[in-house]
Amino acid sequence: MLKKERYTAFIDYFSNHMPVAETELFYENPFQLLIAVVLSAQCTDKRVNMHTPAIFRDFPTPAHLAASNFEELFPYIKSISYPNNKTKHLLGLGKKLVEEFNSEIPSTVEELVKLPGVGRKTANVITSVVWNQPNMAVDTHVFRVSKRLGLVPQNAKTPLEVEKQLVKHIPKKHIHIAHHWLILHGRYTCLARKPKCLECPITHFCRYFEKNKVQILNLENNSALSKT
Repeated sequence: MLKKERYTAFIDYFSNHMPVAETELFYENPFQLLIAVVLSAQCTDKRVNMHTPAIFRDFPTPAHLAASNFEELFPYIKSISYPNNKTKHLLGLGKKLVEEFNSEIPSTVEELVKLPGVGRKTANVITSVVWNQPNMAVDTHVFRVSKRLGLVPQNAKTPLEVEKQLVKHIPKKHIHIAHHWLILHGRYTCLARKPKCLECPITHFCRYFEKNKVQILNLENNSALSKT
């Protein structure tokens, strides 16, 4: 199957079967989403969602963060991965927003990456989720799934390489939602260690399944025999 055909099949399937796909992080405004995405680095959305309600309640604006300190904020974040760095990032982020952005969340990737704790991936998430901009955030799920499906070359080594390939081939109007399609498929079906290929509805255009079909089916048959 040609790459163009894979992209067409990818867009067709998810447009019809997952026309609405959104982040699983809880938020009510761009500031809350920014906090949640910063905290979600190398941490599950589920764990982040457990702790953000208290943060949103007690630090509802950039000014509240800017006026806080490490000792006050850290207890809210201590159960999330890398709490020391993330506490420092949120404090710096609050100050930067107040001092340089009039407490408004920047709407461009170029401005967002100036904030502490905000890299390209986070900036792409914010701009695509809040403003539906055609930006592709590449996390571990997007990186893995896009390669397995054959949407990007196997020799793509960095998130930026994968991002450029996806943005180049996915129609502009679909880029912001395609990010969620890839994440959700990777989170629930195309798992890192044991992809659920026999439950997957898109194996007909998946390069990983094409190459490993015989092995996958043999493993399934052996497993079935062992249960009889």
